[in-house]
Amino acid sequence: MLSDVNVASPLAGIPPSLPLASSSDLAASLDSYGEDIAGWINDLLDTQVLPKTADGAAVDLTALDKHVQLLATRLDVASQDTSSQLEQSIDDISRTIPRLTYDLQFMRESALSLQEALQNIEKSRLPPPDPPASQDTDKMSTKQVLDRLNYLDTVKNSLEKTYSVLREAEAWSSLDSEITALLASQSYAPAASRLSEAARSLALFSNTPEYESRRALMISLQNQLEAALSSALVAAINKRDVTACKGYHDIFTDIQREVEFRNYYFGNRRKGLIDLWLSANLEDCEGEEVGSAEGEEPPKKQPFNTLLKQFFADFNTLMAEEQSYTVSIFPDPQQTLSAFVQSSIDALNPSFPQRLSSMSEHYGALALPYLIQAFKSTEEFAVSTSKILENAAYSARTATATDDKSHTSGTKSLSRRASRRISLSRRLGPARSGSISGPQGLGDPIGGTGAWEQALFEPFMDFQSEYGALEKRLLDEGLKKITTGTPTLADGAKVLRERSAAVFDMAEETLDRCFSLTHGYGALGLVQALDYAFSEMLQKSKTQILSGKYAIVASAPQPPSKDYQDTDYTQEDWDAFQHSLHILETCRAMSDRLKAVDSKIKASLLQFAGLVQLTRIDPTGLFIHGTTKGEVQLLSQSTLNSAELHTFLEGLIQESQQGGLSALGSSAGSFLAPPSSTPQSEATTPGAQVATQPVLKGAQSAISTFTKATQLYVQNIILSPLHAQLASYASLSWTSQQRSKPKAGAAYDMSIPTFSLSPTPTIQRVAEGLLNLPRMFELHADDDALGFSIETLPFISTESLRKALLGMSDEETAQPEISPRPERRRLSSGSTSSNPKAHINIPPPQPLVLTPEMVSSTWLSSLALSLLSHLTSNILPSIRTLSQDGAAQLGSDLSYLSNIVRAMNVEWEDLEKWKELAEMSDEEGTKKLKDATSGGNGDELDAVLKLVSRMRAWRTD
Repeated sequence: MLSDVNVASPLAGIPPSLPLASSSDLAASLDSYGEDIAGWINDLLDTQVLPKTADGAAVDLTALDKHVQLLATRLDVASQDTSSQLEQSIDDISRTIPRLTYDLQFMRESALSLQEALQNIEKSRLPPPDPPASQDTDKMSTKQVLDRLNYLDTVKNSLEKTYSVLREAEAWSSLDSEITALLASQSYAPAASRLSEAARSLALFSNTPEYESRRALMISLQNQLEAALSSALVAAINKRDVTACKGYHDIFTDIQREVEFRNYYFGNRRKGLIDLWLSANLEDCEGEEVGSAEGEEPPKKQPFNTLLKQFFADFNTLMAEEQSYTVSIFPDPQQTLSAFVQSSIDALNPSFPQRLSSMSEHYGALALPYLIQAFKSTEEFAVSTSKILENAAYSARTATATDDKSHTSGTKSLSRRASRRISLSRRLGPARSGSISGPQGLGDPIGGTGAWEQALFEPFMDFQSEYGALEKRLLDEGLKKITTGTPTLADGAKVLRERSAAVFDMAEETLDRCFSLTHGYGALGLVQALDYAFSEMLQKSKTQILSGKYAIVASAPQPPSKDYQDTDYTQEDWDAFQHSLHILETCRAMSDRLKAVDSKIKASLLQFAGLVQLTRIDPTGLFIHGTTKGEVQLLSQSTLNSAELHTFLEGLIQESQQGGLSALGSSAGSFLAPPSSTPQSEATTPGAQVATQPVLKGAQSAISTFTKATQLYVQNIILSPLHAQLASYASLSWTSQQRSKPKAGAAYDMSIPTFSLSPTPTIQRVAEGLLNLPRMFELHADDDALGFSIETLPFISTESLRKALLGMSDEETAQPEISPRPERRRLSSGSTSSNPKAHINIPPPQPLVLTPEMVSSTWLSSLALSLLSHLTSNILPSIRTLSQDGAAQLGSDLSYLSNIVRAMNVEWEDLEKWKELAEMSDEEGTKKLKDATSGGNGDELDAVLKLVSRMRAWRTD
């Protein structure tokens, strides 16, 4: 202590008039003032008597300065004394702590010894009881003690609850006056705390008559506090005062008005965006009026997509700014920002869906590109917003982790309890991944599809569901532009190339539009729209180009041409033939480009099909680049994700896995490859592409149909002179003439025919025309157009072409030879093997190439068959009557014509029937008719037999 120190004290010179002469008194006086140091000094100095003037004013400041110096010296000495005493106390404690454990152990052992001694004394004083009775008594006493303790605990709990209720009732009686006083003094935080306590106790009165009145009082006081804070809150939000906003948020949270706080905050922060949206003057949104003040010009008109791009750019800037503020103000910044986006979109007037519909109505059939542009702007904003939400959640997690580390001084049990009481921003929903970069990252604040994503993308759902119809309308408008006019045959190839190029360009754009708007879910609409576009374009082109006199069979003879001196072709026929070949070449180019486009579409759809297939394993794991998971989930829940789409995609996947093997496959998608300038060794290189089913089957069918029509048009040109010769064949006089009979009484009874049984001039000219056809094809043997789609020529059998290409006879085709060594046998296109590795060592099928000779031979066969079909189907049935001599002449003509076509390796069954029936006598014909009629119903007779029996008047009776 200070008195024990044997030195001269610095306080020895202090005048006795100065109070608190000892250090202990000085320290006690200082402690009594707490933190009011200035008040303590003023009170201490006021006790001193200073020299004053006559009017009472202090004039001698020297004495005051002296007192201050002395006081400072005393405080210094008191500080030194305190430090010495503290050091001495620390040393004493340090010396005694090592003995503390020993003393405690000694006390424990002494207590145990004392307890044991007391128990022994108690046992020695009590008489030995009867063992059973003692056990029962012990049990009874223990039960009574426990029951007594339970009763006392129940009474204690009841008294505590009663005490709490009485305190709450007393607090409610003064609640109104307390809150009014606190609001008057602008003590908003204590008022909010008082209201929070009252709100927690309100549940105690839930079943009492006073509940409604107290609840009304609570709401009224909360409204008063909110009204008092509203103006200050708005000012703090506008000034970006984070500290004030955080305090106001805590106040609003205490009075259960956090939703109202968010409304204040969101309303002020989105005001600029709402004004931008509302004041826009749009040129493509019908029915909107923009008001302007008097004397001011209305805003300049702009497209809706321009406004939307600017709106989302400003929104994105605002979101980036709000990211830093919400982390400091709100405990759940991620959900706060997502709610901010949703409320801002919902607050737009006119609404987002309204303006999208108005824009769609304005552009009509051309609206799809504008809708896609708006959708892409929305997607870009959504992706940017997802990143901002992810960063906000990461910042909140980091802040929470920092707060947890600052409380490491607690015990492990307390730490475990505190770790469970994490903030709302860390509780991201069930089944959340611990990594913020995981598949279920922080971009989904509400688990699955966020409400803000629904607000952004739901306006597009109707347009996405109607994608197929919208695409078809857009393509229809494009087709109207490219199919205008009436092109002639001379311009047919050029016009067809231009139209097909335009349609293929539209197909490329259609694929981009499909994946831009539907991300692949509109695949069925894509395929249907493209099939429609190709079919419509080719149908109109067929009507416009393949028209004129060659569209039907010629019926009148034509003057000869000097280009073909020995034929009946004119210069017009020659020009039409050349132009038709150019159109065939254009068909081939269209088919090749369609395969490339089809392959591109198939590759894109296969990639999308793989993503869809993965969703069956993990429905929440589907991710598509360039959009958010919420948008993908909305698409997967729309009508686009139908069973038909899955069937279509599964077919593509199965086909890609099987490889589409075909024994006669080729890259042309046909069973044989057309001739081209590529050498045969290159065309038959192993590893060439095999045939697969096209995606655009309608487009492929339309090109095939147009090609058939063009081939038929070419045949009509080539056969037009022959058709003209046959046009009058049925009306010639030979059909009804009879042989002349001998006069009565003549020396010789013999009949001399009036005409020869050699072929008629008409049939001779037709036969000569058929024999001259090879010379025409010699001039065009190297033209690839003739070999394109040769299997679609009229009356050409695919099976016969296969046999011709493989050099097989009919017997070999019906019963293929089986190799004695099974491991080397050839597999057909449809064969399968139980061994999954059986196909590994088999080279892929090689495409077969038609030689120019085979192309010419096939065309000649088709032309001959077409002519014979015209003869037996149109010309011969038009003969009205046929005499016996006329039948003999007809048999001679048909026999001659049959020999000519057989020389061309062509057979026609109906021609042989007509020839056979024409060569029969009346008796043989009548007998054949009777035999055919007796065998069954007359309606089932052969058509040729019916016609000939009518012409020759054969009867069965």
